[in-house]
Amino acid sequence: MTSNEIKALYKDNIMQTYARFDVVIDHGQGARVYSPEGKEYIDFTSGIGVNSLGYGNVKWAEAIYQQALKLQHMSNLFYTEPGAALARELTARSGMAAVFYANSGAESNEGAIKLARKYSFDKYGQGRSKIVTLVQSFHGRTITTLAATGQDNFHTYFFPFTQGFAHARANDMESLKSVADSETCAVMLELVQGEGGVLPLAPEYVKQVEAFCKEKDLVFIVDEVQTGVGRTGALFAYQQYDVSPDVVTFAKGIAGGLPMGGILANEKCAGVLTAGTHAATFGGNPVTCAAALAVLSQLTPALIADVAGKGARIKKTITGWNSPRVKEVRGLGLMLGVSIQGAAPKEIAAKCIDSGLLMLTAGADAIRMLPPLTITDEEIDAGLAILEKVLEDAK
Repeated sequence: MTSNEIKALYKDNIMQTYARFDVVIDHGQGARVYSPEGKEYIDFTSGIGVNSLGYGNVKWAEAIYQQALKLQHMSNLFYTEPGAALARELTARSGMAAVFYANSGAESNEGAIKLARKYSFDKYGQGRSKIVTLVQSFHGRTITTLAATGQDNFHTYFFPFTQGFAHARANDMESLKSVADSETCAVMLELVQGEGGVLPLAPEYVKQVEAFCKEKDLVFIVDEVQTGVGRTGALFAYQQYDVSPDVVTFAKGIAGGLPMGGILANEKCAGVLTAGTHAATFGGNPVTCAAALAVLSQLTPALIADVAGKGARIKKTITGWNSPRVKEVRGLGLMLGVSIQGAAPKEIAAKCIDSGLLMLTAGADAIRMLPPLTITDEEIDAGLAILEKVLEDAK
């Protein structure tokens, strides 16, 4: 089909819940994707951080193919080898004690919320269920994870929201302490607030939150849905912050393009969710587990170090332009935000796309970069050349 035929089918048959860019993507290779008519784009989005190995990765595709021929799905009432092998890999590389498999970031965060509340109920009984999150956070699109999200623009239409959440200002311990009362059971935060604008938390603040949670016996939850799986220059961002969370959620890049998420828990929390208290029909699907194993096998220490190096090079390059449109470059690894002034980020992103560079936005002022972790220097340079020209031409 042509691009126009595909767009017409979307318009006629799909709920219009996305403000889509006027682009149809047909196939890709590396960090480049192509329309049905063959127009090339450098991809600085990777499906919002999902396509961690880029496009056309043969080892990843072969793992999926071989597993699909062998066993495509099995109920969690039985055991499968891919689920077992992936759990061993995740716990070994994270230092956590156990994993629960889910299908998305929102579902992973919802499960973490349940885990925290059950931990508190088991130990302290009823009345200790509040979870503190941060202003500008984003934790998902379900009713409960929207309540956890600390952005007012998401808090419309869908009332009533799940009760039991409070929002503190980021990097402000006094703000957190003012809302974390005797009814609180957990603190949940993103180490880099992605949807909020690619806003890294201060390391000293995160250490203070960890200490506060230990002192009060609160479950310390780190949402790594976007920051995890090598994205920030470590397998998980918390490993760069030198903290030990009780619970870590992940999704997006773990299976390289297939829907998967999960919850990692330490010894304190590994046994909280018992038989019958939580489940996911498709969680731990053998094909997605095989895909995740293929991703992790390629996320070697050398590649993850390369992610950090490439992120630093992108920051240095953009800062070196001395563009009046660039206010700040922030983020970790290949999770970067460019704060724009004197122009609307959505307009900059749209012009980049028109010029052959797929770009995202985040928060009120930033364009966002989440390229494949395997992006080459050549692909980076080609994408940055487009961005520099767009910023130069911006009115």
